[in-house]
Amino acid sequence: MSAHEERAKISKVKSFFHEWDCGNTTVRCRMLNAFLVQSSGKTLVELELEFAQAASLFLGRISTWMKLTYMFGTCLGLQLKAVGVFLSASSHDQYLIEFLQDGGVLTLLDILGQTQIKEEDKAEALRLLLIFSNAGRRFKEFICECHGMRAIAECLSTARTEENQETAWALLESLSHGNPKYQNQVYKGLIALLPCTSPRAQQLVLQTLHTVQSKMKSAHPSIVEPLLNMLGSLRLEVQDEGKVSASVVPLPVLTS
Repeated sequence: MSAHEERAKISKVKSFFHEWDCGNTTVRCRMLNAFLVQSSGKTLVELELEFAQAASLFLGRISTWMKLTYMFGTCLGLQLKAVGVFLSASSHDQYLIEFLQDGGVLTLLDILGQTQIKEEDKAEALRLLLIFSNAGRRFKEFICECHGMRAIAECLSTARTEENQETAWALLESLSHGNPKYQNQVYKGLIALLPCTSPRAQQLVLQTLHTVQSKMKSAHPSIVEPLLNMLGSLRLEVQDEGKVSASVVPLPVLTS
């Protein structure tokens, strides 16, 4: 890129940021829609080239706006999808860290617990949290440090769509691997989920609990009653998963 082209690119990005900073909700939603069309699937290098090495400034603007407005649901789906463009970019640790440091993970976890927020927006928040968890141990630990296990578990137990149940479960499954510091927290959280009223959620939790229990040196006494209840479930799929989980619990614990 020539010096002239570089100056033109910088000028264009400055104008873009000025329009965002001065724009109302309608303007910003239009800009986010255009960004999603033009930039979805781009790599970090491509995003930085598009924003003249200042893509982080746009991510920061979106994150700040989302923190200020998510309780009202203002363009929340668009905001989350736009953040997802950055977090999904290859070599994306840079954007993950920036979003985390800006309080983004705390915002995502709080979104899960807000009853007025639409299920499809919660689905986007869960997908972003899954990107974080799959990115490595330090991100898993941060989610757990922020009481994320509780927020995700509650979301799984109260989700009104199967998609959100599946994504919340995938997130719990991710947190249960490569996260030794918080393995016990995840284990207890899964046990606490067993009495939930959704048979599908129970089945999913039992699948992960079986794997986690096999890693534990001993079984927690609180697993006994809910696991025995699973064995007596009227749903055969829940019974079957309960039997698998019970097979890795020491017999003295179940008979105590």
